[in-house]
Amino acid sequence: MIVKLLRTIWPAVIWSAIIFVLLSLPGSDLPEGPSIPYLDKIIHVFLFGAHVYLWNTYLANRVKTGKILWIFFLTFLITCLYGVGMEYYQKYFVPNRGFETGDMIADAAGALGGWLLCKWNRTMKHKVV
Repeated sequence: MIVKLLRTIWPAVIWSAIIFVLLSLPGSDLPEGPSIPYLDKIIHVFLFGAHVYLWNTYLANRVKTGKILWIFFLTFLITCLYGVGMEYYQKYFVPNRGFETGDMIADAAGALGGWLLCKWNRTMKHKVV
């Protein structure tokens, strides 16, 4: 049932909205988290890695096999641009939030991880054992 759900567009759309909502919260509304070094970067890696994974899982079932690598790369690229756009959005429109290059790097690292995980899953799925 979960696998069927992941193949629909809804998890990817909902996750995209969750990222927007979380990154739109004013800095003063964020709870004081545990003192873990680079926790905010780890969160960015997770958010954007899951974003790529969910979109690629949805798109993988709708694209011809020969074009899947391009679609995966395009999803990665769009996710990276989404991360950059969100940093500018935070800088100019969200109170008490700032522009951090480190967040953009974490977003791109997460997007790459999500892309590689999806690519690996697809390879394992088609591997003859």
